[in-house]
Amino acid sequence: MKVPVKWLKDYVNIDISPKELGDRLTLSGSKVEEVVTTGDEIENVVTAKLVKIEQHPDADKLSVCFADIGEAEPIQIVTGATNMKEGDVVPAALHGSTIHKGVKIKKGKLRGVVSNGMFCSEEELGIAGDEPVHGLMILPSDTPVGKDIKEVLDMTSSVIDLEITSNRPDCLSIVGMARETAATLNTTYKMPPLDYKALCKDNIQEQLKVEVRDNLCRRYMARGVKNIKIQPSPGWMQDRLLEAGVRPINNIVDITNFVMIELGQPMHAFDVREITTKTIVVERAKEGEKFTTLDGEERTLNSDVLNIKNGETTIGLAGIMGGLDSEVKEDTTEIIFESANFDGTNIRVSSQRLGLRTEASSKFEKDLDPNLAEIAIDRACHLVEELGAGEVMEGTIDIYPEKLQSHTVEVDSNWVNRFLGTEISKEDMKDYLNRLDLVTGIKDDILVIAVPTFRSDVNIKEDVAEEIARIYGYNNVPTTLEKSASTRGGKNRKQRLDDKVIEALIGSGLNQSISYSFVSRKVFDRILLPEDNSLRNAVVIRNPLGEDYSIMRTTTIPSMMESLARNYSRNNEYARLFEMGKVYIPNEDSNKLPEERNLATIGLYGDVDYFNIKGVVENMLEALGIEKFSFKRESENPSFHPGKTAALYIKKDLVGILGEIHPDVAENYGIDERCYIAELNLDVLYSNANLDKKYKALPKYPAVTRDMAILVDDNVLVQEIEDIMWKQGGNIVESIKLFDVYKGEQVPQGKKSIAYALVYRAENRTLTDADVNKVHDKILRTLENRLGAQLR
Repeated sequence: MKVPVKWLKDYVNIDISPKELGDRLTLSGSKVEEVVTTGDEIENVVTAKLVKIEQHPDADKLSVCFADIGEAEPIQIVTGATNMKEGDVVPAALHGSTIHKGVKIKKGKLRGVVSNGMFCSEEELGIAGDEPVHGLMILPSDTPVGKDIKEVLDMTSSVIDLEITSNRPDCLSIVGMARETAATLNTTYKMPPLDYKALCKDNIQEQLKVEVRDNLCRRYMARGVKNIKIQPSPGWMQDRLLEAGVRPINNIVDITNFVMIELGQPMHAFDVREITTKTIVVERAKEGEKFTTLDGEERTLNSDVLNIKNGETTIGLAGIMGGLDSEVKEDTTEIIFESANFDGTNIRVSSQRLGLRTEASSKFEKDLDPNLAEIAIDRACHLVEELGAGEVMEGTIDIYPEKLQSHTVEVDSNWVNRFLGTEISKEDMKDYLNRLDLVTGIKDDILVIAVPTFRSDVNIKEDVAEEIARIYGYNNVPTTLEKSASTRGGKNRKQRLDDKVIEALIGSGLNQSISYSFVSRKVFDRILLPEDNSLRNAVVIRNPLGEDYSIMRTTTIPSMMESLARNYSRNNEYARLFEMGKVYIPNEDSNKLPEERNLATIGLYGDVDYFNIKGVVENMLEALGIEKFSFKRESENPSFHPGKTAALYIKKDLVGILGEIHPDVAENYGIDERCYIAELNLDVLYSNANLDKKYKALPKYPAVTRDMAILVDDNVLVQEIEDIMWKQGGNIVESIKLFDVYKGEQVPQGKKSIAYALVYRAENRTLTDADVNKVHDKILRTLENRLGAQLR
């Protein structure tokens, strides 16, 4: 849920920064995904007045515009938009500017005509909301020119994006989060005004009848409004809706959306002309019934779907979406506000079956408080009068057969302290609970809590302890050990090896990332896998969250590319990431579970090359105590650059692949940088790991160092050269270090010069020149015979 901080401040006093508020809410139990400050990415976008518009000489669909931006001369910008005219004021992104999603704007030529920037729509400024926009953003005619667009549109607002758990529907609103904020900051919050005067003396109970024929509807309220004036909402309401990600439509629809976001109660406004029978019936649909919803789609219903009907004709799907014909229109003069409460399980099942999940259904399916319906309809009527949108009728239709009442929970404060391992006084516990509107009294050491109906999740003593702990601060709860628990413990071999890998990769400058194990089949095309590649044979999820999460991954390369692309799209100059996760390979026997392989995946871009990722892999191998491994050229993997990729082997076991991602794959992910990825099988690595550390005394005898520079064919691999050096060097070669590779004018075409420093040492004696020369010459002769090498 997106919570605009500016809107939150309408109900609670906040004197800290949005970022600090996000941190404080996290510590008090609210899961903050991110704090987004709108406009941070927008740079060098100013207001511009169109003084002249001409047709492009070589393009019918382009116009050449001259715009006044407050400088001595107008600037020239070419655009394909058609909704502007001379005299309009529009946002202009100048040369070197940045717009939404970090897109850079530079001057250039369009069909041969110079364009010094571009004009912007709401979408390009990141303020468009959910609906698509067409054409430029036209600002008020009195907008001063040459001003920063962030200043003009007040785009410096912050939005806190929260993940609300299903047991806390009371937090699916601005007021709900204001309550949480007040409790967190130890201050108070206020409810929005709910009063209204009912200026129209007609009584809705005399003009409308409501019949609820199924207990899936727990409460149904209706109130009428006459003399409706359909017009745009005031600027303050539009701003609030846009910040919350909802596009304004008109004053009546905006009021229902505003109340839904503000209080968490979905509402609907019916055009009275469509209720021809003067009767609203709430009952189940007929099996196979057809109904066209507000989005224009015809849907087939079954008897599990609860309908709102005009007599016998369906006009809306209860708790999900209204009908196409019942929506508020430009000539609507009388409406009926519906504020109801429906069974959450039924709404969830119905919306899933219809493939229609809306903002309303996502709230109803979490079982909203039925008492919230009255607060919401009062608030909507107040807003109607405040906006001058109509006259509220007298009377209310309210069908509420089983009123939900608050309940009481009693908890021993001493038990709470034992349970949490704290020493909180019972007075402080009472204060924490009262701050959450969990009105509490104390009887001896017993906390007596009156739980309001909107907190259906507080029922047992553990629930109360949780509320106390989160307001007290999870970070303040001391770490204690259960008295009955054994203090003996330890990590198994895999856990110790995991720690070694993580330590080595973090020490190499990488950050750990986590991604989902379920992906879309589309990822195989993005990494250029052929149709017959075995990796396309994936485990299919029976009840996926959506097409993008329909199969279990068989490779982690797409997941890492997604992570790199996300960083690149946010203008991070470089990324150094690694992930330790699983892939799932289907078993040939469909009755058996798939094979789960543990993989380590490394991803780099920005000022890196092949040797950087090879070095990271070598650090990882060293941490695992693996000394004997080899790299072999790999040119068959379609996801990688054929000339900059290697396969890693330990003895004859393939560990994985590392190298530069194919440029076409990088382009598929929108990355205009060279990306390097390693995908390594941890199961193979761990089977060859050696964590035993043995003492080795410092050498007693001196070393002899000899350099060797040789000419070889350009296609000879360094690995082949070093294999020969180690094998022919016997026991006296201590180390081999490559220190130069040269190709240039002094080297014949098709050749390269490779220089090594070889260190010779014996453990039991001092080597003579004759000893070293014998081995050194043997190495050189073998290189000449097998690889055609020539000594420089």
